[in-house]
This record gives sequence, C-alpha cells and structure tokens, in this order.
Amino acid sequence: MPRFKSDDDARRLGDALAALRREAGLSQAEAGRRAGMTSQGWGLYEAGKRPGLFRPDVQRRLTNALGATVEALALVQDRPAPEKPDRPSAEPGVANRGRAFTAAPSPPLPVRRVQLSNDDLAPWAASGVVLEYEPGRWPRRDQGCVIEMADGETRVRLYDRADAEILIVRGGPGGLGAEERIARADTRAVSAVVARLER
Repeated sequence: MPRFKSDDDARRLGDALAALRREAGLSQAEAGRRAGMTSQGWGLYEAGKRPGLFRPDVQRRLTNALGATVEALALVQDRPAPEKPDRPSAEPGVANRGRAFTAAPSPPLPVRRVQLSNDDLAPWAASGVVLEYEPGRWPRRDQGCVIEMADGETRVRLYDRADAEILIVRGGPGGLGAEERIARADTRAVSAVVARLER
C-alpha cells in the first residue's frame, strides 16, 4: 500500500526536485544546507521517500533553497519523460555527444542585519543587539528569525513551528513567553538569524 498519494507521484515529484537542483548547479549537500537539513535528508525528498514532499510549506522551503518557486517545481514535474530507445544504437564504438553548457549557480543572498530597538526578546537578545540573518534559510525551532510581512513590516521573533497556513513564533510585545500566530499569507519571507552581535 502506498505511503501517500502514490509511490509513482512521490517519485515524479522527487525527480522534479532533483532536476531543479541540478539546473541550479547545486549538490544535495549544498541544497540541504540552504534548506537547513543534511544531504541525506534532501536525498530522501528527491527519492520520494518523505511524505512531507506534498506539503505546500515543505515545497516552498525546498524550492526557496534552490532559488526557484513551487510553480517551477510543478512545471518540471509535468514535463514529459525523455524517451528511451527501444534498442541499442547500431553505431559501433563509444559516442560522446558532449555536455550542455550550464551557468554557474547564483551565489547565496548576502547576510543582512537588523538592530533590535526593544527588549521583546530578552534575555535571548536585548535592545541594541544587531542580528545577522540569511535570507532564504529557514529557521530551526528556538532559533531567531526575521519575518518580512506582506505589508512591509519586519518582525524579529524566536521560531517555534509552522504548517501550511500558520507560522507560530515567540516574543514580541508579550515577551518570550507569549506565543504569536501569524498567517503564512501575511508573510513575504522568513529568514533564520545566524549571528548575534552584541556591542
């Protein structure tokens, strides 16, 4: 019995993810690092062995790591499979058709900085602390994150968890003990804090 949708659907979606990764010129290790996971974890998604691959938030996280979109993943998945010849070539010897040129991968987005102007995240970080964050890198639980809201506001919080519709964080006006629920539709980007620079 298939684990989810169907094993063929999972393999096709995993193959599409692998094709996008190759088009971006990334190894599984580099793609996994950008998504905040190991190369083995990334490989399980490409093999279609992780049921989360069908979740919109997971697809968004994986495609963001590749500098692509969920729509691009769907387009690659819908491409017809290349035809395989019915019989081996009649040409003798070894043939080399050459390699197609692929552009160098685009460098990761530069690390950005934001300075805290309040003590909403104390004692984790107090007013005046400068936080460095990496756009496109998804935070882990209890890691600081910078949330760019659709209306242009920027919020700094501690990441807790998320699903396809809701982002759950801690901090803000209620302090670290206060849980805040933010609709994913109201956010433009969520980025992991990678350093705290205390002065």
